[in-house]
Amino acid sequence: MDDDITRRALVGAILGGTAVGGSLSPVRSYLRRFAPLSGSAWESATDDVNESVESEYGSAKLRYDEDGVPNITAETETGLYFAVGYAQARDRLFQLDLQRRLMRGQVAAVVGGLAADSDEFHVQMDFAGAADATWDHIADSEPEAAEPVRAFSAGVNAYIENEPLPLEFGLLEYEPARWTPEDTMLLEKQISWTLTGSFLPLRRAKVASALGPDAATDLYPERLDHDSPIIRGKDEGKANEGTTANDISRRNEATDSEAVGAPLLDWLGGFERDHGIGSNSWLVSGKHTKSGAPIVSNDPHLSLMAPPVWYEMNLEQGDMRVRGVTFPGVPFVVIGENHAGAWGFTNAGADVIDFYRYETDGNRYRYDGEWREFETEEREIEVADGENRTATVRKTVHGPVLEREGYRVGVAWTGHTATNTTAAIREYARSDGVEDFRAATRGFDEPTQNLIYADRDGNTLYYVTGKIPRRTVDGEEVRGDRIFDGSAGEGEWKGFEPFGVSSWEGFVPFEDKPHVTDPDLIATANQRITDDPYLSEGYSSPYRGQRIYELLDEKAKAGAMDVKTMAEIQDDTLDKRAETLVPTLLDAAGGADGLESAVQTLSRWNYRMERDSEAALLFVHWFDAFREEALSDAFDEAGLDEDYYPRDWVLAHLDGERWFGSEGRQVAMVRALRTASEKVAEGDDEVYGDYNTTEAITHPFDQSFLNYPVLPTDGSSHTVNNYRKDSAVGSSWRMICPMGGDSKAIVPGGNSGDYFSDHYHDQLRRWANTEYKPLSHEIRGDLAVEFGGDE
Repeated sequence: MDDDITRRALVGAILGGTAVGGSLSPVRSYLRRFAPLSGSAWESATDDVNESVESEYGSAKLRYDEDGVPNITAETETGLYFAVGYAQARDRLFQLDLQRRLMRGQVAAVVGGLAADSDEFHVQMDFAGAADATWDHIADSEPEAAEPVRAFSAGVNAYIENEPLPLEFGLLEYEPARWTPEDTMLLEKQISWTLTGSFLPLRRAKVASALGPDAATDLYPERLDHDSPIIRGKDEGKANEGTTANDISRRNEATDSEAVGAPLLDWLGGFERDHGIGSNSWLVSGKHTKSGAPIVSNDPHLSLMAPPVWYEMNLEQGDMRVRGVTFPGVPFVVIGENHAGAWGFTNAGADVIDFYRYETDGNRYRYDGEWREFETEEREIEVADGENRTATVRKTVHGPVLEREGYRVGVAWTGHTATNTTAAIREYARSDGVEDFRAATRGFDEPTQNLIYADRDGNTLYYVTGKIPRRTVDGEEVRGDRIFDGSAGEGEWKGFEPFGVSSWEGFVPFEDKPHVTDPDLIATANQRITDDPYLSEGYSSPYRGQRIYELLDEKAKAGAMDVKTMAEIQDDTLDKRAETLVPTLLDAAGGADGLESAVQTLSRWNYRMERDSEAALLFVHWFDAFREEALSDAFDEAGLDEDYYPRDWVLAHLDGERWFGSEGRQVAMVRALRTASEKVAEGDDEVYGDYNTTEAITHPFDQSFLNYPVLPTDGSSHTVNNYRKDSAVGSSWRMICPMGGDSKAIVPGGNSGDYFSDHYHDQLRRWANTEYKPLSHEIRGDLAVEFGGDE
């Protein structure tokens, strides 16, 4: 087979159908067909880069410290971000270009037809149009933020134009286009879609059609019944106020299912956010610390890959000192600390996407009592070594229309409007304390996040960021857990202008969004924020949130906390699924023939998912088997696959004949234990660490020479020390920032995306062992590149 076609087919198979920021599904066989390091790829990989670079934005210096982190100083802000753009291109250029192509729907142009379906989705969603609108808005209304973005783009292009390209470009035999400010806005849309792009109402409609409304309510309840919301002790009286919304959803589920259609929903399922993605953060005020100063802890759980999703930077310009991580392609530090304070994020789970069905007639749709033409555009998707594809982009007053095989659904997503988050993140780095930070947060309109902040004066803050829509039907506020009648204007958001500039009318005002000023303790782990039934439908299982609050409360009573305390919590491996379910399992399995060894193993267990544990290995296989016992028969019969399975909290609380037959839940639990015991006995894994390794953390090409070393590690999908081997998701950045001491952090791999760099995976072992490196503001390292020129 022709090497060029093979190389392109490789990444087409890898990227076809992946969601932005999600794990890149590996196809191992393709790259084995040709020598991985030959010709132009080898030459590019081994050439040196220039030590002096011209810059029209003023002088700057780039150093790399002992962990491969760029330490950059500059005379001007634009000079600083020119150097940041150059450094990101030097360390992560292929990652930047791959993400940009994915969001623009341009992957098939370099890898072939296997990526065409993915490209068609991204073209129909018109993320690029939203990025263009955002850049136009930033350029017009936020010039102080726009200039650093322009300088960053120029820095990326200075590298592209003057330096050797990373080896991945040689392997695929193409060159990247120039970077633009719109590309940076596009990657911000990528981040937001990764965190908020959910098709849950569509999936629920299909489950309701296939299994019945009662089953859908069992599997996708409005509220997970637990007592560990993020904001404790508030709004508990609202728990039962979602009745109206639920009744409306049930009345329309049959219509909803007809509107979606299996071909459309099956296609869309590959592009929504990974519902396993989550994060931890917590904030401890000086009231509970040894130093008397607050501590901020954060570990976002995103896809784990080589190179990591995060890029660390240490920046200094004038009075500004900021260090932390950003997404490659974004100039500003997203999570970290500056000279005044520290901040972190977790996903809020707010419902910021709605779906609409329409009465249609050809290329017309009915709206507000009249027929309107869809805004329609034909776009060509280039396909390397194949026939190009034409994608029809349709839009309504609500936003883009997604369609497949005659089925279509309208979409309204807050990311489709022009947003100000770029300016807000820039201001975070420059802020001088909590009031500056709160003011900047007003402009953080995408995505919806749980923000925690503390400053060196002892102030603390929790705030939900982002625009949160409110929906009404016949004058009553409703949840967004259904497909609305777009022709009747149901549920639409006042003030929302897709691909334009929106107002805050129809959205929750900033002052009314969930927040706490000066909290003593607050913990976020993607669990329910409050009991507001209209805020969200997509909260995570509460296990991590419960455990973090248990540990914080316990340690607050025991005495003053410090960085060591925070590290112990980040390293905690107790799985509350096991704590809840194993005692019942042991009662049911006691005396069962052939399970004596399994019962003995679990009875001695402390419920911790640690690498040397036999019981942890048995439990992870048991839980998988229990899931199949409860769901597989009903789902298989209805033609539903595991993508429609509910959250683990829901599974743990399912009961009744519908799910477990006449024999009941406990019999199913014992059968699952027998299945798990046989799997462990027949397999090669002896302890959890044999199974729970870093093998899942791979390069997009998934080749041994590019992949990270395979190491055992701890944690599960529901432990604070978070690692989900099956989906390659986990703690993508661990950070602890005391306002009265030295900060520390770690990434799962290395800061460089260059395979030949000493910093390609130099942090991986420390990450796997839950160790850290210093997060220092001191400028360190030998001079690598000096930037010069006129301001």
